[in-house]
Amino acid sequence: MAEAHQAVAFQFTVTPEGIDLQLSHQALTEIYLSGLRSWKKRLIRLKNSVITGVYPASPSSWLFVVIAILATMYTRSDPSMGLIAKIQEHLPVSQSMSAQCQTVVSAVLFSTMLWLSLIFTMRLCLKQLLSYHRWMFEQHGKMSNTTKVWMALVRIFSGRQPLLYSYQGSLPNLPVPAIKDTLKRYLESVRPLMDSTEFERMTKLASEFESSLGHRLQWYLKLKALWAANYVSDWWEEYIYLRGRSPIMVNSNYYGMDFLYVTPTPIQAARAGNTIHAFLLYRRKLNREEIKPSRVPGTVIPLCAAQCERMFNTTRTPGEETDTVQHWQDSDYIAVYHRGRYFRLWVYQAGRLLSPREIEYQIQRILDDPSSPSPGEEKLGALTAGDRVPWAKVRKEYFSTGVNKRSLDCIEKAAFFVTLDDDEQGMMGEDPAASLDRYAKSLLHGKCYDRWFDKSFSVVIYKNGKNGLNAEHSWADAPVVAHLWEYALATDSFQLGYNEEGHCKGEVDSSLPRPQKLNWEIPSECQEQVAQSLAVAQALADDLDFHVFSFRVFGKGKIKKCRMSPDAFIQLALQLAYYRDREMFCLTYEASMTRLFREGRTETVRSCSNESCAFIRALEADVCRRLFRSASEKHQHLYRMAMTGAGIDRHLFCLYVVSKYLGVESPFLKEVLSEPWRLSTSQTPIQQVELFDLVNHPEYISCGGGFGPVADDGYGVSYSIVGENMINFHISCKHSCPDTGAHKFGAQIKKALLDLLHLLCPDQSESKKTEASPPEDKKDQ
Repeated sequence: MAEAHQAVAFQFTVTPEGIDLQLSHQALTEIYLSGLRSWKKRLIRLKNSVITGVYPASPSSWLFVVIAILATMYTRSDPSMGLIAKIQEHLPVSQSMSAQCQTVVSAVLFSTMLWLSLIFTMRLCLKQLLSYHRWMFEQHGKMSNTTKVWMALVRIFSGRQPLLYSYQGSLPNLPVPAIKDTLKRYLESVRPLMDSTEFERMTKLASEFESSLGHRLQWYLKLKALWAANYVSDWWEEYIYLRGRSPIMVNSNYYGMDFLYVTPTPIQAARAGNTIHAFLLYRRKLNREEIKPSRVPGTVIPLCAAQCERMFNTTRTPGEETDTVQHWQDSDYIAVYHRGRYFRLWVYQAGRLLSPREIEYQIQRILDDPSSPSPGEEKLGALTAGDRVPWAKVRKEYFSTGVNKRSLDCIEKAAFFVTLDDDEQGMMGEDPAASLDRYAKSLLHGKCYDRWFDKSFSVVIYKNGKNGLNAEHSWADAPVVAHLWEYALATDSFQLGYNEEGHCKGEVDSSLPRPQKLNWEIPSECQEQVAQSLAVAQALADDLDFHVFSFRVFGKGKIKKCRMSPDAFIQLALQLAYYRDREMFCLTYEASMTRLFREGRTETVRSCSNESCAFIRALEADVCRRLFRSASEKHQHLYRMAMTGAGIDRHLFCLYVVSKYLGVESPFLKEVLSEPWRLSTSQTPIQQVELFDLVNHPEYISCGGGFGPVADDGYGVSYSIVGENMINFHISCKHSCPDTGAHKFGAQIKKALLDLLHLLCPDQSESKKTEASPPEDKKDQ
């Protein structure tokens, strides 16, 4: 109970002489320094709000405008054309204010209005400039004069040294496509998947929808687009994520892996110390808006940063009809799980962030803690892994008051969640391929009760020093979490580092209070529901088939030498692999960002097109190479259309939501939205290339991340293009489907990649027929 005594600021006893008051100077100092830290954060937030609010100008430019106007007036000329005199007439008259003083005040007011007008004009100009997207459709290396002028204007109006959220007010709104264009693109996308009779029926349904209900729904959607910052994002979060009643584990959450060939330290507590400290450094930069705004690679075009706001101190709270995402402004502790026990670990002491060595010390205290879990505590996390409705009912009945509410609040309000896993994971042992598969499954679902799947993200630290991350999907998409994960990996290895023994660097303050073990009172009825949720989650986890592999025969370097888009090349390889695997084509989902627009999230690239199907059918024919390029160009065009707000699926989804609000049925929309995505794909690009030196340190390669299959009889495929000579794949499907197999599909992908390179660039494929050996990993040996 030492930490409880240290938390008391004063004690008093009643004596015959009166009240004996004893103050604890240490506790009062802690209170003072914590409050000081809180006020500093408020002032920083206020300062950043001012800077962001006047961007692309700067607060100091106001002074420049005021001085310029006053200097002009001193030369007896009136730059306001009489407006300053008008303002002076309407100033409240004060006996103590001279006429000259009134003139100066009027001039300052005019200067301020002029300054604000200039800011508004610059923002409007920048917003119009960022609405131009023709640059994306131009041939690589052949930029038009119009685009060159546009790029120069964007640089001029973008200002200097923007903060993370500086561009938010200048980003354009996501446009609503014409319903005629969306339906035309939809019919084109499903043509290769239907025979003539089915396609004729679907064309008729689309025509009837357009001529009757479609225009009415479109009118409501345009009305929303005028009013809201983004006509898709709030409905997408609500209806696709938060209203889902099935488990979010596997179905929604996704994961990120550690370095593939390197484990910086084998000491679990030390790896936790550096990793946790790196996350908190990122949060500090995020709160101060010191993170540079993300941009389209190779350009000055900014991307929306709205999703970053809920990265930390956030949880998804279950409800019987819909969940909610709750975010708190700050949290000075993290929640830690180890061997069935939950702990609160304070990460600040006297207003300062604990050093990595101090966090390691505290983590080691948790690892050495001999206490046992309370009855029902060990598998409590299974509630977040099972169906949402039972979890919502249990939370309301057993966790809304008393000690359970206090402990649950500690988890939900924590900065993030940490699991200290007793397993060893990573690419190791005699069968490294199988160990990677186990590693992926462990990160995605673990034991189904040792992760808190509702938290915005959970960090997993394994016994052998490997780590990983599991993220909840509703609050943000994978690129936002990947940016955080890249920073944490790079900071851990290249900035913080370890000493010769493998421990974190720095000294330890031995007076740190011990981590606080959370208390629970779980009745038997609640324990029964925990067991039921665990059974549901375990069945889902057992059905999951995973295969992770690194393709090292070639990478984007050789693909680019063939004058091809690497993403288009891989997508066509996936189409070929699926066709060989199932002898059919399927509706294919590829995620594309729409963060060129305010509050943009994702759009679907329907990668299975007429052109890709024609190429695959003609693979053995002489015209195959020409069809391959045609299919690649078509894919790039579809991707660009999705990025620039001219996609298909988000528009149709919103039309469907409007129809539900109006209480009308559309056979066309109902059929479209019920079509299964049997091949769901996503690329995870490295965003902060400058943090990793893949030339001199090729062993520091992250394996990327993955997700579960969207359809019961389909595949989920995530891939990351690393450096010039490596592509990592994460393939998922379900054992219960006899037609799918993750390893079988992985073999088809490898063969398809080799066949496509040989077809497109036979000289390139002959130069390297065998897989390159992985970099030697001395630290893991």
